[in-house]
Amino acid sequence: MTAHGSEGAPGSAPRRPQGSRARSPARPASRKPAVTLGDEALLELVQRQTFRFFWEGAHPSSGLARDRIGSAEPDDDRVAVGGSGFAVMAIIVAVERGWITRADAVLRLAAMLDLLVRSPSYHGLFPHFMDGRTGATIPFGRKDDGGDIVETSLLFQGLLCARRYFDGSDRAEQSLRGTITWLWREVEWSWHARDDRKVLTWHWSPRNGFGLDHEVRGWNECLVTYVLAVSSPTYPIAPKVYHEGFAQSRTFLNRRRYYDLELPLGPDFGGPLFFAHFSFCGLDPRGLVDTYADYWLQNVQHTRINYEHCLRNPHGHKGYGPSCWGLTASDDPSGYVAHAPDHDTGVISPTAALASFPYTPVESMRALRHFYETLGDRIWGRLGFADAFSETHDWVAESCLAIDQGPIIVMIENFRTGLLWRLLMSDPDVQNGLRRLGFRSPVLG
Repeated sequence: MTAHGSEGAPGSAPRRPQGSRARSPARPASRKPAVTLGDEALLELVQRQTFRFFWEGAHPSSGLARDRIGSAEPDDDRVAVGGSGFAVMAIIVAVERGWITRADAVLRLAAMLDLLVRSPSYHGLFPHFMDGRTGATIPFGRKDDGGDIVETSLLFQGLLCARRYFDGSDRAEQSLRGTITWLWREVEWSWHARDDRKVLTWHWSPRNGFGLDHEVRGWNECLVTYVLAVSSPTYPIAPKVYHEGFAQSRTFLNRRRYYDLELPLGPDFGGPLFFAHFSFCGLDPRGLVDTYADYWLQNVQHTRINYEHCLRNPHGHKGYGPSCWGLTASDDPSGYVAHAPDHDTGVISPTAALASFPYTPVESMRALRHFYETLGDRIWGRLGFADAFSETHDWVAESCLAIDQGPIIVMIENFRTGLLWRLLMSDPDVQNGLRRLGFRSPVLG
C-alpha cells in the first residue's frame, strides 16, 4: 500500500501484491442522474456511497478493511492494516453525518480492535496484510512478513482520531479508548531507528530482521509516520531521526518550478497525489509550518502542478482537461502504477482529484461533476467510483481499493468541516510530537 514498489525504492508507489493486475470488467452500471444535484448534496452522496466499501464491504468477522473489492465479493480473508486506519476515519464521518448510529460504530470498532489485540505484532507494530478472521500475518513478500511502520502509522492515524471522537462516559466507549491507548503505548517506534541510525527503517521481520533495509526518507506520504513515532509516550524516536533521516533525501527539498508553479518539497513535478493526502487525512496542513516548508502551500502547489499537467496534456491523452484530471498511484491496464506528471500512462484516478478538495475546491468539484454526471454510467458503482479509468485505453479498473476510497471520504469531510483534522490535531500526544519536531500550527498556540 505504501510508497515503495516491488524493488523497494522509497517514494515510488504504494505496494500491491502479485496477481493484482486490473482488468476491464462489466461493472454494475448506474444510470446518469435525471436531476442535477447541488454541490453539498453531491458531496454527501459520494461520501456516503463510498462509505459502503468500508461498512458493507468490510471483512465479515473482524470488520477490518478489505484491501480491494472487485465486481465479485472477495474469496479470501486478506485485510489491509493501513486501509483499516482509513476505515476507522470513515466510520467517524458516518456517525457524524448520521449514516450509522454511534452504538453501531462502537460495536464495529470493538470488533476491529479485538482482532488487532489478538493478532501477532512485531515490537507492537502490525504487518501490511493480515487474515481478517484469525489475525495471522499474510506475508507481502519473502522478507516482508513482519512489522510495517508506515502501515502501522496509517492505522494509528485513524485510531487516535477515534480515541478523541468516542469520548463518552459509558463503558463501551471507555473500553474503546482504553484499548486504543494500550495498543498505542505498545508500539516500539524506536525499534525501527535501529543501531542509533538517524532514519526509520520501514520493515522488521522475525525471520529476516531488517533484511529489506528500506529507509523511510522523504518527501512522500510518510510525514505522519515520523510525527507519530516522535509522539509516542512510551517508545519515541529522537527528533534528529526526522531531521537527519526523513528530511535528508534527494527528493525532499525541491524549490524548482513546474508549469510556472514553485514546488517546495518532493520529486520533480511532485510525484503521485497521494503524497498530499495520506498523512494529511489527520494532520491539518492549514498553517502547519516547520523549518522546511509551509505544508498547506506544499500541498496546494503539488495539486496544482498535477492539475496543470492534465490541463496542458503534453502527451495528448484522450479525455484529459479541466474536468478530467488527477494522477496518483492506482490500478492501471498494466497492473498497479504510481501515476504522476512524469509517469503519465493516460490513467485518471478519481481519488486524486476528489481527495484534493481542500486544496483545489473549484477544480475538484468540476472533476467530480464530470466523473458522476458524464462518466457515471461507466465508473460509478455500488461502492463509489472505480479505482481508475483510461479513455485512451478504453479501460475501467475492476476494483475499488481501501487506500483510495478512504481518502475520498476523509478529505472531502475535512474540506466540509475539518472534522478529522480537529480530532488528530487535538490529541495531546500528537501535539507534543509536533512541538518536539519544531512544527508551528494555530492549534499549538
